[in-house]
Amino acid sequence: MDPTTDRLKTPRAAGMAGVAFALLLGAAIVLMRISIPGDAADAAIDQDRRWAVQLALQIVPFAGIFFLWFMGALRAHTGAAEDRFIATVFLGSGFVFVATLFAAAAAAGTVLNEETPSDFGRHYAYTLLATYAMRMAAVFVLATSMIGRTLGVFPRPLALLGTLVGLVLIVVGAGVPWSEMLFPAWALVISLYILRVRRTAAPADGSGPP
Repeated sequence: MDPTTDRLKTPRAAGMAGVAFALLLGAAIVLMRISIPGDAADAAIDQDRRWAVQLALQIVPFAGIFFLWFMGALRAHTGAAEDRFIATVFLGSGFVFVATLFAAAAAAGTVLNEETPSDFGRHYAYTLLATYAMRMAAVFVLATSMIGRTLGVFPRPLALLGTLVGLVLIVVGAGVPWSEMLFPAWALVISLYILRVRRTAAPADGSGPP
């Protein structure tokens, strides 16, 4: 197969996986928020909306799978010139984010199955997601933006946007409701940019329509 075609398929895969991840994670966050309104660490689960929590828990594993594809294809998109130190931070934060996301979902599922959910269980699940997972997401966004800016694979405004999103996530954390939506929104913007680059690059390299 033509090596040029191989290089072009990887960014497209990154874009498609990133879009799927952004939509799935965004949907899971929205479902959790509408079922646990207000201060999610203290509020009880709305019994009429337990279905929303159950659906969110079913979505999370698929969001994690698509995120791993997104990570791998993003790294391939940056090429072999990436800095090893930043790349290590990129990979480490991404893996820890997925692990923490899965742990938070498992903890929330355990609480949901209890007839009388404990305050400890709710706090534990919420802290894992809103504090630890989102701060790992912030490190991932910052590392990706730094790689994109250093290698020139992202335009300056997009790299600056990622830096801003990462700083907000790492500083604000769980302090502002709905702030966690910044991560899937950023992933969606990055993915759409990569898809646009793929569409414009494919005809120029003679590889046919995207």
